[in-house]
Amino acid sequence: MKKFKFSIKGNDYEVKVTDFEENKAHIEVNGTEYCVEMRREVKQSKTPRLVRKPVTQKPGEGTISRKVAGSGIAVLAPLPGNIFKILVREGGEVKKGDTLLIMEAMKMENNVLAEKEGIIKELKVKEGQAVLQGDVLLEMETL
Repeated sequence: MKKFKFSIKGNDYEVKVTDFEENKAHIEVNGTEYCVEMRREVKQSKTPRLVRKPVTQKPGEGTISRKVAGSGIAVLAPLPGNIFKILVREGGEVKKGDTLLIMEAMKMENNVLAEKEGIIKELKVKEGQAVLQGDVLLEMETL
């Protein structure tokens, strides 16, 4: 025997299931006995099924391409971030320790310094561009 408590339209009911055979149940509601017939309905699942076509990648999609340096010294990005400001021009001369550009990474501005004296051969990035660690920022020739 199982006991249940129901509240229907503000009224409380105590229901005891005394016997259950096939599709008929003998129940007692607030002391009054009833024989009820159970009907079984086929219920559809409420969980939606996801139906979609298989994903196909286009040629070159999903790969990260790094810019490769040519001849000379390549200045690489020390960490991933965005190019905030470029302080040198192509053909410009720099000394060891000069700031070449400023990167914004982890909400901080980081200076990228020249490790040697040289001439800026080619800028590989633009202001506002996102770069990954190890990407070539610029090329320079040593003096």
